[in-house]
Amino acid sequence: MAGLIIDLVAGRGELTDAAWERIEPLLPQVDGRGRPWRDHRQVVNGVLWRLRAGAPWRDLPERYGPWQTVYERFARWEADGTWAKLLEHVQVRDDAVGRVEWTVAVDSTVNRAHQHAAGARKRGNAAGDELEDPGHSQARQALGRSRGGLTTKIHLAVDGRGLPLSIVLTPGNAYDATAFADVLDGIRTPRVSTGRPRTTPDRVLGDKAYSSRAIRHLLRRRGIAATIPERRDQVASRRRRGRRGGRPPAFDTEIYRDRNVVERCFARLKQFRAIATRFDKLADRYRAGAILASLILWLREAAR
Repeated sequence: MAGLIIDLVAGRGELTDAAWERIEPLLPQVDGRGRPWRDHRQVVNGVLWRLRAGAPWRDLPERYGPWQTVYERFARWEADGTWAKLLEHVQVRDDAVGRVEWTVAVDSTVNRAHQHAAGARKRGNAAGDELEDPGHSQARQALGRSRGGLTTKIHLAVDGRGLPLSIVLTPGNAYDATAFADVLDGIRTPRVSTGRPRTTPDRVLGDKAYSSRAIRHLLRRRGIAATIPERRDQVASRRRRGRRGGRPPAFDTEIYRDRNVVERCFARLKQFRAIATRFDKLADRYRAGAILASLILWLREAAR
């Protein structure tokens, strides 16, 4: 099995022929106007090298072409949604053949932000305009300040195999529960044929950080089973109230054991150094890197 994973990539992380054949038809094509584009495969491999190494764009090896070209292509495809479309494509294909496991686990991880991640341009910096508050600008770029410095939190929803279905960024000091609705809304897998995209998991697994009345109500309203343990203070409060405290929510310890797939997914994503440590100034760029890393995980799973 490990050999199959290694075989999917060539030259320390570069796309193999099998992986390239999956995504090449979905990439923007040359329309015959202007200068021809540098080879897409070379550029994508350059983006993957930087994502894996965590090095500055200027240090990109010459075999991938000019670093400006690779970065501009990465930024362009983030802006027009190409990276997201590639990830959606592999999700749709797996769901069509019944490979997606719809018992979804949610969690978050806090990643340190390098000093290069700070200092994104602020709104209103034209002459005569009032500059945006630095704290607000950092929050808008999913940067939060804690004892260790600036951090960004990645929130994930993964399927039963530990493959990302939804990716949300918040400042590192944000509570997990506040992003839960956005993470759930981010699950959207279109159908191959006609019909609405699938947006509703069969079950959601979460740790105690997601044990709130609002989250449980949201899941019940959408018809989603929940396996979330109660916090100690919630258990104590319910017991103090006696009969008025109501019955404890259903919780299956055997099912809850499957929640570790999201922890394993974070460990796999952090093999990409530019994900484990944030170097990007813009949150959209950092999220695009997480989407591309998730795409690689899906392609590896397809090769098994």
